[in-house]
Amino acid sequence: MSHSTSLSSRLLVVCLVLAGRNGFVVAQQPTPQSSDQTLSQSVEELRQQVQELRAAVAEMKTEASEYRSQSEELRKELQKLRAPSAAPGTAAVASPNEPGAGSSASTEHRLSGVEENTQLLATEVRTQYQTKVESASKYRVRLSGLVLMNLFRNSGFVDNQDFPTYAATGSIYERRDTFGATLRQSELGLEVFGPQIAGAKSSGQIQFDFGGGFPANTLSGVNTGLVRMRTASMRLDWENTSVIAGQDNLFISPLDPTSIASLVIPSLGYSGNLWAWTPQLRVERRFKLAPDQVVSLQGGILDNVTGEPSQPGNRRPLAGESTAQPAYAARAGWTRTINGRPLAFGASGYLSRQHWGPTWDATGWTAATDWKIPFTSRLELSGELFRGLAAGGIGAGIGQSVVFDANASSNPLGSKIEFRPLNSVGGWSQLKFIATPKLEFNGAFGMDSPFSADFRGIAAPLTYYPRVLTSNRSEMMNFIFRPRSDLLLSGEYRHLRTSQIGVINDADQVNLVMGVLF
Repeated sequence: MSHSTSLSSRLLVVCLVLAGRNGFVVAQQPTPQSSDQTLSQSVEELRQQVQELRAAVAEMKTEASEYRSQSEELRKELQKLRAPSAAPGTAAVASPNEPGAGSSASTEHRLSGVEENTQLLATEVRTQYQTKVESASKYRVRLSGLVLMNLFRNSGFVDNQDFPTYAATGSIYERRDTFGATLRQSELGLEVFGPQIAGAKSSGQIQFDFGGGFPANTLSGVNTGLVRMRTASMRLDWENTSVIAGQDNLFISPLDPTSIASLVIPSLGYSGNLWAWTPQLRVERRFKLAPDQVVSLQGGILDNVTGEPSQPGNRRPLAGESTAQPAYAARAGWTRTINGRPLAFGASGYLSRQHWGPTWDATGWTAATDWKIPFTSRLELSGELFRGLAAGGIGAGIGQSVVFDANASSNPLGSKIEFRPLNSVGGWSQLKFIATPKLEFNGAFGMDSPFSADFRGIAAPLTYYPRVLTSNRSEMMNFIFRPRSDLLLSGEYRHLRTSQIGVINDADQVNLVMGVLF
C-alpha cells in the first residue's frame, strides 16, 4: 500500500510540473509578429521537458517493477507461513484472494488467539476497576487473607488435636488414634498505607485468626473457633531507620520453621522455637556496608509477659507486669546476599524483672543466636539456639518460667514455699530444599530442655500448668506446593516426644493442607 501511494504521488507531481510548463509555453507563444529566434527557444524548451518526462516515466517503471517483485516475495513468504496450517500431504496453498482450508485454519487460530488476549485484557481491566477497600481516612487499604483447611490424623495423645505442641499422657476418651479437620488456622489481615510524616512512610497492619478458643456450651463448638487478634502494629519507615509500635512478632527471634500445618502457634513452638505476639515499642537502625551487605541494630521495650494462663473476666497483672517495669530486648544482625538468597546471622538478648510473691522476685533473661545459610540457590540451612532463665513468656522452658513446691497447694506462692526460676536451653534447625519455584521440601528438628536440677531441688515440683514438662522434642518434614500464586497444597509429618516427671510420651501427626490466598 505504501509503495502504490509513493508511485501515485510521483506521477501527480510530474503531471503538475508538465501542465504548468505547458501553460507557460502557451502563454508565451510568439504572435505572428514575433521573431524566429523566440520560436526556436520555445521549441528547445519543449524538447527538454519531453526528455525529462520520459526519464521520470522510465524511473517510475523501474520502481514499479521493484515493487512488483517485492510483493511477489511477500506473497511467497505468506504462503510458507500458511503452509503448516494446511492438511498433511497438501501440495498447493490457497492464494490470498481465494483462501482455502490452510488459510481458514490459520485465520481461526489467529482469531482464537485474539479472543484469548481480549479476555485477558478484559480481566485485567476488571481487576483495575474493581471496588477497592475504602477507609474513613481515604488512605489506601489492602485486604488480604488465607482460607486454610487442615485434615489431620494423630497417633498417640497430644495436648491439642489440630496443631499439637507436646505429647500428653491421655485424653478424655482414652483413644490413641484420632482423625479430624479444622479451618480455624485461616487468617484475615488489613494493611493501611498513610501519608509521609517527617520524611517517613507511615503504615499499619492488623491480623486475625480463629485460634482464640471455642464458645462455651456449643454443640460441635470445635468447628467455630473464636476470632483472635494476632498482631496489630504501626510503622514509621525512613530510608535507614524504622520505628514500630504495637503487638508484633518477637523481634529477637525473627525466624520460624516453614510449615503450613501450624500457624496458630508457630511451628516447633515450645520445642526450641522462641515466639510471642506481644505489645512492644522498638527502633531499628540499618547500616549499609556494601551494596549486598547490611548490619541492623534493634532495641525496644515489651509487655513483660511471663507465661501464666489468662483468666476469664477482668485482666489481672502478670508476674512481670507486677514489677512496674517492661521487658527489655535487643538484637544485632548481619545480612549478605549470596546465591541469590540472604545469608544472615543474628545475636539477641532479653531481660525480664518478675515478682511472683511476697518475697519471691526473679530476673528472667535469654541469650539467643539465629542463622540462615544458603549453601546453593536451592539448599538452605536455618535455625536458632537459646539459653534462658524464667523465660516461659517467650516460649522457653516449654512455656514454664518457675517451679515451686506442690505440698503447699493452698498457697503455692506463699513466703515459705520453695521456689525456683527455671533454667532452660534449646533450639531448632531446618534444612530447606527448593526443587522448583513452586515446590519445596523442609525438614526440621527442635528441642527445649529445662534443667533437671531445678526439678530435683524441690520435693514435689509444680508449675502454673496442670503438668510439669521436663523436656520436649519435635521432628517434622513437609512439602509445600504452590501450583498458582494464590493456591497452597502441603503435606506434613510430625513426631513429638515429651518427658514429664516419671514418664515419657510419644505421638505422631499426619497433616494434609489446602489453602487459598487472597
